[in-house]
Amino acid sequence: MSVHDFTVQAADGSSKPLADFAGKPILIVNTASKCGFTGQYEGLEALNRKYEGKLAIIAFPCNQFGAQEPGDAAEIANFCQTNYDVTFPVMAKIEVNGDGADPLYAYLKKAKPGLLGSQGIKWNFTKFLIDKDGKALSRYAPTDRPESIAADIERLM
Repeated sequence: MSVHDFTVQAADGSSKPLADFAGKPILIVNTASKCGFTGQYEGLEALNRKYEGKLAIIAFPCNQFGAQEPGDAAEIANFCQTNYDVTFPVMAKIEVNGDGADPLYAYLKKAKPGLLGSQGIKWNFTKFLIDKDGKALSRYAPTDRPESIAADIERLM
């Protein structure tokens, strides 16, 4: 099994097979618009522009941490575009923990557990780096800034 086996829901409600991103590294991030880490959108967009066509960044808004993503898909898209000029895909809002966790996140948490083997996502802006074949390689904490993982991304190209 790999990330490429999953289909996710885009912000417009359509289905998006992650197999569409095969052949390039993917950075998957759970995001929120009203979080102390929200400024990382800027770093994510900088990576997106630096590695345009060679890296896929996919954001998954989540409201499970301090209710910091209360908006609907249109509000989230507007926020990302207006404040950070985001051009990478921002998908439909999901849950990353608990019984309602999106199957992709259930897979990622098992493939790359956190500190001390914890499978739960601790907060917004947890990042997963996926290789060209869809294998989860690394998990990064919310405090890890996007630019700090550029070297890891470059090794996959």
